[in-house]
Amino acid sequence: MKRFFFCLVLFFSFCSLSFAFVGQGSGKEILLWKGISRMEKFTSAMYVHEAQGDNTGAAVIVCPGGSYHHLGLYNEGYKTSRWFASKGVTAFTLRYRTAENGYHEPSMLQDVQRAIQLVRENAEKYGIDVNKVGVIGFSAGGHLVTMAGAFWQSHDELKKIGIEHEVSLRPDFVIPVYPVVSMDDEIAHRWSRKSLLGRNQSEERKIEFSMEKQIPADMPPCYIVVCMDDPVVDYRNSFVLYDAMQEKNIQSRLAVYEWGGHGFGMLNNRFMRKFRWNEKMWDDFLAAIIIPMQ
Repeated sequence: MKRFFFCLVLFFSFCSLSFAFVGQGSGKEILLWKGISRMEKFTSAMYVHEAQGDNTGAAVIVCPGGSYHHLGLYNEGYKTSRWFASKGVTAFTLRYRTAENGYHEPSMLQDVQRAIQLVRENAEKYGIDVNKVGVIGFSAGGHLVTMAGAFWQSHDELKKIGIEHEVSLRPDFVIPVYPVVSMDDEIAHRWSRKSLLGRNQSEERKIEFSMEKQIPADMPPCYIVVCMDDPVVDYRNSFVLYDAMQEKNIQSRLAVYEWGGHGFGMLNNRFMRKFRWNEKMWDDFLAAIIIPMQ
């Protein structure tokens, strides 16, 4: 019991540390719902890291994890955005709504769809090609970006709240890293499921938000990253997602590592120094999507 409480204290201390980095190299803040009646009360935001060096014209929206309860803004958010910016990709760290502040589905999907809308509508300002806007997400954020890729037409949450848009909500590429995928009891990450769905966890809702069961024929290209020793999210989540992609003939890659655990983000840790998974992702996947389009 003492060990449990010690781990709990460490966990929330880390979460607090993540939030402490807001404003420390986090980039310029853009409030998602500014000027939108009935939505302006929400403080969801994204933080911009403009492309450095040779601008590829690409953009990526970065969705940190945190079990849909809180957000790992530093290790999975700002660090990731800074890395993409160094590659010539304009990056936007998304601070989406979570259960910690009383929000459940569809708040998270509303936020990521609004972010995609704003990035495309302001593409000229940032030197972005509207056809090169992707998403990357970690853990629960991996589930969110998969929803963004799968639900862009069937679940247009912006139109439901009266926001008409001319730009597409379909991301051009999706990168789920150690993602939550399934709501099925056997492999679900139950904390993420509870945070996303709230008390309404009917079988119908579990099926609707089990992304391996919702992949459409027009799903964007996808690159999935997972470690076999992940102690938090069952690695089989990534495998069932990849299988679903293959069944629909979606351009997809599955990068499997024997060790690395969960939550490594883009920190300079032992896993990163050994495998440099982000550089491998760039060489094996993103370069083929971004570079030929320049």
